[in-house]
Amino acid sequence: MRLCGFEAGLEHPLFLIAGPCVIEGEQLAMDTAGALHEMTTRLGIPFIYKSSFDKANRSSHGSFRGPGLEAGLAILEAVRDRIGVPVLTDVHEDTPLEEVAAV
Repeated sequence: MRLCGFEAGLEHPLFLIAGPCVIEGEQLAMDTAGALHEMTTRLGIPFIYKSSFDKANRSSHGSFRGPGLEAGLAILEAVRDRIGVPVLTDVHEDTPLEEVAAV
C-alpha cells in the first residue's frame, strides 16, 4: 500500500508515526517534529508526525485538550510545510472533516 509517498505493509520496512499526544504549542510541535525527522532521516525510516488538536477522550474533564480545531490545524499545517513531513491527527467529536482532511 502507498502511504504518504512511501510503500507500507508487511513486505516493506518499518515506518514511524510519532509526536506528542496533544498539540501544546507551535514551538514544541516544530521542535519535536524536527528532531524526529532528523532521527528518522538518518536511520532511513519513513516518518509521519502525529498530534491531536482536540483530545476529547481525556479521563478528566479538566485536563488540557489541545488548542482546538483552527489553531491546531494551523500548527499541523506549519509542521507539514516547514519541516517537510506528512502529518496525521485524530478526530473524536463532530468536526468538519473536510477542514481536517485539507491539512
